[in-house]
Amino acid sequence: MARGRQTPGVFVELSPPLRRGLAALVGLALVGVLAGGLLPVRTDVSVATPALILVIPGIVAGLLGGRLAALVTATAAALVLDLVFIEPYGTLDAHLVDDVVALVSFLAVALVVAGLLALATERRQIAEQHADEVVALARAGDAQRALLRSVSHDLRTPLAAIRAVTTDLRDGSADYDEGTRRELLDVVNDEAERLDRLVANLLSLSRIEAGALAPELQAVDLDELLTDRVRRLSRLLEDVTVEIHGPDELPLVDADYTLVEQVVTNLLENAARHAPAGSVIRIDVAETGDDGAMEVAVSDQGPGVPAGDRDWVFEPFRSGSRGHTRGIGLAICKAIVEAHGGRITVGDGPGGRGARFAFTLPIHWARPAP
Repeated sequence: MARGRQTPGVFVELSPPLRRGLAALVGLALVGVLAGGLLPVRTDVSVATPALILVIPGIVAGLLGGRLAALVTATAAALVLDLVFIEPYGTLDAHLVDDVVALVSFLAVALVVAGLLALATERRQIAEQHADEVVALARAGDAQRALLRSVSHDLRTPLAAIRAVTTDLRDGSADYDEGTRRELLDVVNDEAERLDRLVANLLSLSRIEAGALAPELQAVDLDELLTDRVRRLSRLLEDVTVEIHGPDELPLVDADYTLVEQVVTNLLENAARHAPAGSVIRIDVAETGDDGAMEVAVSDQGPGVPAGDRDWVFEPFRSGSRGHTRGIGLAICKAIVEAHGGRITVGDGPGGRGARFAFTLPIHWARPAP
């Protein structure tokens, strides 16, 4: 639940009992300070002056900690008023009727005013809490609607292609040669794999939101994983050239093969979506240096990501400065990489052209034999 507007200031993160206790201490301290300031002039003013001033600590305590803190502070202020400002000083005796009336009136006024203010503060906090809950629900509703729009669009596109091809092949209205039939079946297979990737992203999103994303670590050969992904996505990448650059001997990494495969797939699909036909998508693999990690970077020669959009590019369903709305792919990449203890960043591609998405994974260090 959002806490953006809750009051009062420094107490928002404290538990209610602790907040009330601190508020009472503040009120009592303020009683002492005000009484000390008035002490030198108590013989020169009437009882009404310190009585009016000593109402203030109860109000402050009520605003900070509620009615209980206000009650404690107002009671203490009444005792101080009697002991310090009503003769005979230093005792709880009040011989004059006017002094008794003043003391009782002070206690009643202090309690009522502090209590009313505390009640108003509590009601305002409850109203603000409800308002924050409404805003949070509205945001969740917006995210849910964005998810439904994105999923419905992503589902319709491959389903429409599959339906068109299978309907055409089933009806037999056109006499296709064997090569054409195989090509059409490849289209069906590609679109089915696209649906599979979408379902995998949705399942990962549900695991992330449930806090159940726990990588099953093993020693993973990055060269094998990257080569296999490029091969399996060959039809998706048929309009571009994919180059893999790295040392001949790559160390293994500690990773969940399936999850890292999903990260690479999402980044390649994202690059293919923005890269111009005939351009190069470059995959660079290298050790990062002293932190014992490997970095995998996917660069394209597309329009790139504006500097002002890079802080939120890994958030789902955010609209950028160019009007494009991101889906859930990059957000899932970020969650998976961070679950491995790595980091993911976005910057300019080689030569300042296009986008470069880079993520790190920890190197697998072989344990010595027992």
